[in-house]
Amino acid sequence: MINSYARPDDVEVALAAARAGADVVHNMYGLRLTRIDKGAGDFATAADVEAEKAILGVIRAARPDDAVLGEEGGQQGATGAVRQWLVDPLCGTLNYAVGSMLAAVNVALRNGAAAVADPFSGEAFFTDGKIAWVRHDGVQTRLAPTPATQLVDVNLDPPFPNAPGFRAVDLLAHPEFVKRFRPRVVSTTLALSWVAAGKRAAYVTDGGDLSESVHFAAGIAVCRAAGCVVTGIDGAPIGQAGRGLVAAADAETHGLLMSMIHSRR
Repeated sequence: MINSYARPDDVEVALAAARAGADVVHNMYGLRLTRIDKGAGDFATAADVEAEKAILGVIRAARPDDAVLGEEGGQQGATGAVRQWLVDPLCGTLNYAVGSMLAAVNVALRNGAAAVADPFSGEAFFTDGKIAWVRHDGVQTRLAPTPATQLVDVNLDPPFPNAPGFRAVDLLAHPEFVKRFRPRVVSTTLALSWVAAGKRAAYVTDGGDLSESVHFAAGIAVCRAAGCVVTGIDGAPIGQAGRGLVAAADAETHGLLMSMIHSRR
């Protein structure tokens, strides 16, 4: 485990890096972009690559001794560094490539500060590891999760490592789910920040240990700091014991979803 050894201004580094990536993503939107095939139907675009370069530029300038794990560039920086940044420069690549603005830029210091930038709304969701805020148009507001919207995002993208025991799609057909909630599928971890901000009641995805995933680390950090209930689909804490992710605005919503998940298994 790489410890964070947090510094007071890590949150500003996370914010600056996420915003640098978001600027690239915004500026390249709508262009005819080269696609880089990753296999199994997955791909990156030139915007993913350029955004990651911009993010790394900020981190390297501010924290030259830190390591970085990037979605596109992999492990970079000094071997054995005590601090590591997890970077997903464009979460929602397929959305973005077909002209949808549902995308996020994720930057997280392992066990420390994190930021999620929305390239199109201008919102930046962030945490110092203890409290979570959103900053928009120069105004900073503390995040306050609430289940009031009754909207639940369910990630239907593969892989599905816990099938057939758990299939996210089955949740959408659960009679109690359709009575209580309204499903949404945005296919970007921006939805995790929306749970923290009260725009969603919950977010559910299949997966393994997502605690150190470049896709999920920043959103999980923001949700936790905002006071959301965050576990695996099995109810275990996120980490080696937990599988997948259920992030809910409150304990009641989390309990309802866990009951529905378990009843389908």
